[in-house]
Amino acid sequence: MAKDPDSFADQFISALPHARALGLRVVQVEAGIAEIEMPYDSRFIGDPQTGVIAGGAVSALMDTCGGAAVMSHPKNGGGTATIDLRIDYMRSATPGQTIRARAEAYHVTRSVAFVRATATDDDTDNPVATATGAFTVEGKV
Repeated sequence: MAKDPDSFADQFISALPHARALGLRVVQVEAGIAEIEMPYDSRFIGDPQTGVIAGGAVSALMDTCGGAAVMSHPKNGGGTATIDLRIDYMRSATPGQTIRARAEAYHVTRSVAFVRATATDDDTDNPVATATGAFTVEGKV
């Protein structure tokens, strides 16, 4: 049975307390691809002098987006957990702008999904961060 993207997205975000606390919003979910955005929020400023969002909030966004991509993949029969996640920060996100992550589960085996992700603000040609990761895959029932 195919996963309904709208239903899946709502359930996914509502089940994660950190996602609700960060105000994460699912933009798009399809087979193995997810886009999630995090609106600018002064509670998550890492540098009060510049207003730049803390790297930990960006990390949580990218990890959540990677997990959503894996959970939406047709080869995954259930949940997922992060095995490994490497994030390369390219630049600070522009204060006041929404940060959007896009993740793709580009290779899925019986037990591991491999994911690539990018986070951008309004300057979509100049990423804030990129990530590669491995996530668990649950077998189909």
